[in-house]
Amino acid sequence: MASKTKQLAVGLDLGATATRVVICALEEQGVKFLGHGEAPVQAWSKGRLTDQEALSHSIQFALHEAERRAQASPESAVIGVGGGAAGVNSRGLYEFGRKREIEADDLRYSVELASRVRLEEDRQILQICPQDFTIDGRAGYRNPKGIACARLEANVHVITASQNEHDGLISAVHKAHLAVEESIFEGVAAAYAAILPEDRARGVALIDIGAQSTLLAVYDGDALLLATSIPIGADHFTRDISWLLKVNYEDAELLKREYGHAVVGLELDHSLIEIPTPEGRGTREATRRQLNEIIEARAEDILERIFQEILNVGMEQSLLEGAILTGGGSLLSGMCDITERILNCQARNGLATGIENWPAELDNPIWTTAAGLAMYSGRLKLKRDWKRASAGLAGLVVR
Repeated sequence: MASKTKQLAVGLDLGATATRVVICALEEQGVKFLGHGEAPVQAWSKGRLTDQEALSHSIQFALHEAERRAQASPESAVIGVGGGAAGVNSRGLYEFGRKREIEADDLRYSVELASRVRLEEDRQILQICPQDFTIDGRAGYRNPKGIACARLEANVHVITASQNEHDGLISAVHKAHLAVEESIFEGVAAAYAAILPEDRARGVALIDIGAQSTLLAVYDGDALLLATSIPIGADHFTRDISWLLKVNYEDAELLKREYGHAVVGLELDHSLIEIPTPEGRGTREATRRQLNEIIEARAEDILERIFQEILNVGMEQSLLEGAILTGGGSLLSGMCDITERILNCQARNGLATGIENWPAELDNPIWTTAAGLAMYSGRLKLKRDWKRASAGLAGLVVR
């Protein structure tokens, strides 16, 4: 295995259909790719962990594959949390009593005050993401350290998750003989890998379409304005096809992958496709239009919910950098087209950037979250952002 002096940055993506691991080595200015591993998993149902043992075995298989390729044995990783996570904006007011210069501890304390939100039963704070600061009633300060004032107010986005679900994930990772450095929202992790700071500055939405849920992270500059999850994902396309075309789940998945398109009219809609029949009774025919109408209806459902969330934070006309699609559901033909139509902004698939020697075979939206988790692991270890990351708010609170 690799030298003990090599410091590792590891990301562990606990997806609903596959577990993915990325191992990187820490460099002075960032992270360098060493190896990756992937293993199928059947431990989730409707976005919830239902088989902790199965997840643990999947982690072990994926980790073993990554270790073999990387020639390194990590002891810990940053893990992602997806379905069920939700964010809320909060403010924390810190009255100095007299006018004085703001110090770094004042910023941290005001953020701490803002993070004291009332939690529902079985909820815990997953991440605290500073947005900006208000000084003596003047809003919009990114990093006001050194400015004199008497009243400091922090604006933050607090991401919460189910405590039971979170504890289950941690336990499964520990059973795989791996420690957890940190757990973060998968939408934030994907954005960390796929979106450059200058892109965030122009307004951007990260949409991670997983198997059982879709995650959304909306940025305006350094500020995370919204983090949420919607309990609908790529699996729902397959289930709709299975139900409406009267085929089993496996055949529906094959039809979706081979012939499916999220926009009716952009493919050969009147061409015929063969539909398998139950119990080996041969095949029947249907038009691709029938298949694509089913897919388009579900895609519209997901994206209209996304658009409503964007409306709620007033960013519907401010996504100048558009929407970035990641996750397995983003690979469905036509997803960028229908995203542009419903969100009224440009859309593209999000690939990982910022990892040295990132292999071409992983230039795929399904690996973006794992890459972001590994990059975040590196950031935690370096105790600072390297040159690719943005300065300012991102480094104020690391949770």
